[in-house]
Amino acid sequence: MRVSDFDFELPPESIALRPASPRDSARMLEVSNQGLGDFSMRDLPGRLRAGDVLVINDTRVIPAQLQGSKGGARVGVTLHKREAADMWWSFVKNVRRLKVGDWVEFGAGLTGEVLERGEEGAVLWRFSADGPLEAAMAAAGQMPLPPYIASKRPTDAQDATDYQTLHAAKDGAVAAPTAGLHFTPGLWEELAAAGVGRETVTLHVGAGTFLPVKAEDTVDHRMHAEWGSIDAATAGRLNAARAAGGRVIAVGTTSLRLLESAVDAQGQIQAFTGDTAIFITPGYRFGAIDGLVTNFHLPKSTLFMLVSALMGLDVMQAAYKRAIESGYRFYSYGDGSLLLPG
Repeated sequence: MRVSDFDFELPPESIALRPASPRDSARMLEVSNQGLGDFSMRDLPGRLRAGDVLVINDTRVIPAQLQGSKGGARVGVTLHKREAADMWWSFVKNVRRLKVGDWVEFGAGLTGEVLERGEEGAVLWRFSADGPLEAAMAAAGQMPLPPYIASKRPTDAQDATDYQTLHAAKDGAVAAPTAGLHFTPGLWEELAAAGVGRETVTLHVGAGTFLPVKAEDTVDHRMHAEWGSIDAATAGRLNAARAAGGRVIAVGTTSLRLLESAVDAQGQIQAFTGDTAIFITPGYRFGAIDGLVTNFHLPKSTLFMLVSALMGLDVMQAAYKRAIESGYRFYSYGDGSLLLPG
């Protein structure tokens, strides 16, 4: 399909710069075969059924934005994907200043050696530090807010908590699984009381999620790989829930992409550990999930393509038009939606 098919006009004032407070007070647009409905995240327990299972991503965002210096020149680095304990792929804005073998100082005793250069400003680093490496990286780094927020205001101390989900447990993401930002302990209590289950998977979200799609046709776009894991016990419980008539509802496109990477041809979710670069566009047949809780995504993005694959492009264009006209807040700190295909 043409990438331009997934374009839409978004007023700048629709982009949320702070999350709703409290988190579960965010608005929620329900999209189903019954049409469109305006709710809040607090209404989610009443919009699901007993026996349904929500699948959350427990990745934790690390301070992945680094500012370095090489010969007096500044080098801006956004970590993307960990390859080893001391090795990371990253995106570098001014990558032409770097060549293989260069060393860059990042402060807090952290240094990095350029091991390899890839496409689109990608650089593979080996990091070292005067003391414990993880502590040095945490001290040198900043929370990596998405560019559509960072370009409008500086990162501050509040973002350190605002940009982590309640479920964040395993370090490794460089972008938050933002659908999970809407959940609070109170909301989970109400979901449990309504008979809605919860399962946990891990997908370490990479910075590639923010890269623009430069191809003119979706078949020419290449996704960046991200590491994820589903254990056998979790997969078994999800399969049992579906067999009993419950629905598997992914919380966020990250959980969805991992589940769809783990499902077999018979519709059974399998244990999975490794990289996934799954790219979901209209025409894809979903095998693992029955619905999705997600935020509102960028025009012409792979994530808008994904939700269009789930619900239909015409349906999602109409839903986003309704959301814009109704004042829903977009992107990472914005409102949510509940997508339930027929």
